[in-house]
Amino acid sequence: MAAATSSSYPPPPPYYRLYKDYLDDPESAPEPPPPVQGTYPLFGASYTTDVVLPSLEDQGVRQLYPRGPNIDLISLASDFKLELTTLNRDLQLHILELADILVERPSQYARRVEDISLIFKNLHHLLNSLRPHQARATLIHILERQIQQRKQAVEDIKRRREEAQRLLKEALQTLDGHVA
Repeated sequence: MAAATSSSYPPPPPYYRLYKDYLDDPESAPEPPPPVQGTYPLFGASYTTDVVLPSLEDQGVRQLYPRGPNIDLISLASDFKLELTTLNRDLQLHILELADILVERPSQYARRVEDISLIFKNLHHLLNSLRPHQARATLIHILERQIQQRKQAVEDIKRRREEAQRLLKEALQTLDGHVA
């Protein structure tokens, strides 16, 4: 068995036998398992299929920015930009203060590190709350690009068809000239 797991081209996994008659009878293959719903264990941790971002308070972290309505509204983009900018400035200030504390009072650095960690957690949470909007915008961009590529392909096909028709007419005229 050790040779099978360490060879350059190991044999297929044993469950391939379930599909041995697939080419002759596609109905003979077993149905795939149903999608996992709810919670499931993975590498010793419990995960959920829900795509809900837990609040900072649910995670035991103090929220530094004000609560607002749902992120799905595009008009809130400027609010999130403002909050991210504010948190970024606070982070810069705390890092500079940490540098001063490390020089002047090295024993008091722990509180500044905790403050910086809190700001990072808030930044991370705020950015993660923008992920659904980012995913939709990315999908829209991909679909628009695909539509544009297909339109270009149709135009290219039309242009080549017209060119082929022109060449056929020229060839017919040349043949008519030689036959007559």
